[in-house]
Amino acid sequence: MKKIMISGLLAASLFADTMYVSNEKDNTISVIDTVTNKVVNTINVGQRPRGILLSKDYSKLYICASDDDTVQVMDTKTNQIIYDLPSGDDPEQFALTPDNKELYISNEDDAIVTVVDTEKRSVLGQIEVGVEPEGMAVSPDGTVAINTTETSNFLHWIDTKTKKIIHNTLVDQRPRHIEFTKTGDKVWASSEIGGTVMVVDSASKEAIAKIKFRIPRIFKDLIQPVGIKLTSDGKYAFVGLGPANHVAVIDAKTYKVIKYLLVGNRVWMLEFSDDEKKLYTTNGVSGDVSVIDVENLKVEKTIKVGRYPWGLAMKPEGK
Repeated sequence: MKKIMISGLLAASLFADTMYVSNEKDNTISVIDTVTNKVVNTINVGQRPRGILLSKDYSKLYICASDDDTVQVMDTKTNQIIYDLPSGDDPEQFALTPDNKELYISNEDDAIVTVVDTEKRSVLGQIEVGVEPEGMAVSPDGTVAINTTETSNFLHWIDTKTKKIIHNTLVDQRPRHIEFTKTGDKVWASSEIGGTVMVVDSASKEAIAKIKFRIPRIFKDLIQPVGIKLTSDGKYAFVGLGPANHVAVIDAKTYKVIKYLLVGNRVWMLEFSDDEKKLYTTNGVSGDVSVIDVENLKVEKTIKVGRYPWGLAMKPEGK
């Protein structure tokens, strides 16, 4: 009986999604088995890892090693850093084009976006943007990249062919993160100090909705939206509210807040499991990851990781 139980656990692990979490203060990546909800590996990486993302085939994990001024590339089979990419100073967030060939990187200290050829491992160009660039996203069709600038309060729309800014959309104070809808017709942008999320039409590049948040017994100044995740079916938007320690659940069609979910201290970024049944949050101050049941909108688990977890990336089972 005992052998059967162990075999069952091993078999379950074989079919688990793998979650990667960057720990900003520990210079590590925590690897979580999403069946057991346990950390199964801790990988040493560069200094101050923040943004992380996977290549489209899941074979590589890109890591913004901010204080090393580089993007590290890790082989997800061996968990070894295999090379570095040029990134510009202080890379924080980045986004890949759908063909996996170009990486758009925010350089917070230099007010630029660096574009890197991931195959030739060389800089294709640098685009001057506003002060303190932060969030980065590429449209599903790969034609547009968007960068947020925290001090200038703009969304900068960049043509990925010409590498030129084609429009600037003014949003509320300190925009941090942006997410395209699955179809690319809208963009959701969080403003940390403004305390809002704005929904922008991709065609007109103008805001069509502004979402505000109010949590009983939580000071307004503590409600600081950062990470955003949208379900593929267009039903929900989830927003991490920073030191308010809650995730807002929003009806993505009406833009009304449905519920607030209490998670760890200073919730930062969010990521789904591959089937979108679970949502994971990094909670920087409490040093853990919360697991949310998406169907029932309930927090079901907390997983301890390293110090100041920041970014998340999910590798589906079998990839």
